[in-house]
Amino acid sequence: MSTEGTQLQTAGPRPLQPRGKQAGGTRGTVILGVAASDTHVVANHLIAHMLRENNYEVVNLGACTPLQDFMDAHKQNPDALAIVIGSLNGHAKDDLRGLLELRHQYGIRCPVILGGNLSVGSQKELGLEDSFKKLGVDIVLNQPELLAQQLLSLSSANRR
Repeated sequence: MSTEGTQLQTAGPRPLQPRGKQAGGTRGTVILGVAASDTHVVANHLIAHMLRENNYEVVNLGACTPLQDFMDAHKQNPDALAIVIGSLNGHAKDDLRGLLELRHQYGIRCPVILGGNLSVGSQKELGLEDSFKKLGVDIVLNQPELLAQQLLSLSSANRR
């Protein structure tokens, strides 16, 4: 089989631009974790690595993170740029029940970003993004590279 003319394409987090450490501080703190019922940690570590390489401070809570742990991390990092929750097992709707109430209780004003595989099975549920927004999620992403763009936009807005 000939591989002439083919290119290897990889899926996964793409680095932000510009790469490397910036003079004058970080782009901000990101609280990162995987939803409570989800043990998938590889993407979490890759995203944490990508964020650190691009000058973000990362509070990585790891896999199987209850909502309360996100709230406690925000209490320790009240100026966090965002709370980023990943889910690959498709059960995020169940894991995020109570998020809206906790956000109000803890005064969480930074955006909550959700990404990953957000439903079970190959058929994606209609209106899924609206369902997550009703639960207290601000931004729903379906591609890891969109996280980089979103955070870059947030950090630029915070510098103004």
